[in-house]
Formats: sequence, structure tokens, C-alpha cells
Amino acid sequence: MTTSLVAPNLHNLSSIKLRIDNDIHELSGSLPDPKHLSSEQRRGIIARYSAVLEGNFIYWMTAAYLSVRSEEARPIIIDNLREEVGDGHPEMLRRFAIAAHAFPTDTDALAVRDSVKDVRLFLGRLSGVPNLITMGFFESFIQRFMPYLAELAQAQGSKEMEYTDVHGVCDIAHSEGLFLAVSAEMEINPPDPAVNLFEGVTLLRALIKEIVQ
Repeated sequence: MTTSLVAPNLHNLSSIKLRIDNDIHELSGSLPDPKHLSSEQRRGIIARYSAVLEGNFIYWMTAAYLSVRSEEARPIIIDNLREEVGDGHPEMLRRFAIAAHAFPTDTDALAVRDSVKDVRLFLGRLSGVPNLITMGFFESFIQRFMPYLAELAQAQGSKEMEYTDVHGVCDIAHSEGLFLAVSAEMEINPPDPAVNLFEGVTLLRALIKEIVQ
């Protein structure tokens, strides 16, 4: 009885967004207070974040593009990629990390290596709806994470806030667009009811926890 009631909800867009909002709220509430962190701890969070995002975000979003069949979803993802590439967001992030004295070392990259691998392999399955949900979750989280990241950098003496300023605004539209893409993709390429739509979200949550440990 319980399974028959829950399963349809998991494949309903409103329920998907509610689940993601709850996940983000829980994850945001678990972030360590910047005021209680040492300089090295603040540096580590920024460095691990940079090590993950600079070399992987465009790859992840490209995997989402390759996985979809909906003609409505593709332009939404392309617009996201065009902004990432055209506005030089990876370089923007690199400047942010350098200014905060948090350019990633090999130790920082290795600390998140296994979790990054898990996310890559998941997205590499090229499953349309699950991949879009995963990226919708990530864009939504990043938008809410930007003030926290900026606070860490400011505590490190940085005044280079272009990256956090830009993403605090643009990721609102990006996340909304990705959930529109989820809706469009579900119409023509619905996942099997047995599929765990939130597997990628779970993997990203584990990765984020490693970043902010």
C-alpha cells in the first residue's frame, strides 16, 4: 500500500521540487559556521569547491545535454552552457580561489576524487530525467551556497567576489530552467517507475559534504 502511494509522487514535478528543496534545506543547515573555522579550514572548503567545479561542471552539464530527447529541454541546457563558456565562469572561479589564497593543491583534489568519480559515472549513464534532476538540484544548491562561499572568502581577506555575485543571481534562472526541462523530458522520455530519480542527488550531497568537511 505504501509503495503504490509513494511511487507516483516521486515522478511528479511538484514532489520532485519539494524533495530537492528539503534536501537543500537540510544540507545548508549542516554547513559549519564560518566564524568557528580556522583560516586553513576556510581555505580547504574554497579549494575543494574550486577543484570540483572548475574542471567538472561543464562536463556534468554536457552529460545532461547528451542524455535528453526533448526538444524543449535542449535549448535550456545549451543556454546554460553558453553562459558558462562564453562568460568564462571557470576562469572567474579560479580568480576567486586565488584571491582567497585557496588555489587547490593535489591534496585538495584527491580529497574529493572518489566522490567526483561517482558523480561522473552516474551522469555518464546518460539518463535524461535523473540527470536533469541532479543538475537542477546542484544549480539550486549553488545559488543558495554563494553567500556562504563569499563569507568564507571575505574572512580570508578577499575582495574578489565576481564569481559569487554572478552565480548568486544567474543560478536562480538556471535552476528554474532545468526544472522546466525535467517536465518536458518526463513527457516524452519518462523514466521507469522503479528508477531512483534521486540517485545523482544523493551522490552530489555526499560530494558537497566532503567539500565542506
